[in-house]
Amino acid sequence: MTLHWAICFSLAALSLSAATVTGRVELRDSHDPAVRNRADFSGVVVSLRSVQGGAVPQSDTKHAVMLQKGKAFKPHVLAVPMGSMVDFPNADPIFHNAFSSYSGQIFDVGLYPPGSTRSVRFGREGIVRVFCNIHSSMSALIAVVATPYFAVTKRDGAFEMADVPPGEYDMTVFHERATEPALQALRRKVTVGPDGASLPALGISEAGYLSIPHKNKYGRDYPPETGEHVAYPTKK
Repeated sequence: MTLHWAICFSLAALSLSAATVTGRVELRDSHDPAVRNRADFSGVVVSLRSVQGGAVPQSDTKHAVMLQKGKAFKPHVLAVPMGSMVDFPNADPIFHNAFSSYSGQIFDVGLYPPGSTRSVRFGREGIVRVFCNIHSSMSALIAVVATPYFAVTKRDGAFEMADVPPGEYDMTVFHERATEPALQALRRKVTVGPDGASLPALGISEAGYLSIPHKNKYGRDYPPETGEHVAYPTKK
């Protein structure tokens, strides 16, 4: 009984000692209308990983959703811990085919009809760029992180991570329109105290970013999109 209470007390103390980390990101030198005209600084992934290192347990229960609606992936940027399942429900009245042929994690859920869904487990750390094999305008990004401490910035650039234990962390930042040198320059050590941490504002330059058209899952150019009345084939 004494051991049981000691374990419970230790877990409660750990929970109480966990703190909140906050910060804000500002995007600069952007050609994106949402950034230039509306100051939309959303979609930046910020993560903290303990400097002590060690194996990072994979999540067996975490489920996240990347909805397909209005011929768009929502959210456009999704961050999940390693081992998470991501559902790709189709809420459009048309067929979709989510896939990725990049090195983050290659997958292809195939063509599926309105009202149905497909799921993919992401077990490797990295950036997964997601597309639809039917609609070339659809794209998204899944950041698979090797830490439970991460956040994606809101429209105003603010982010918040809850339940972060006090300690020393390596902070990394990812933004899809920032170059690798720009992202590397943002890496730093962060100290989280018992009362948490409020990080200095981060400025991310999009200078040097080049948008390159992607291919379909067969490595070919997309054919011109026709009206959505087209009857897509289904399996018999």
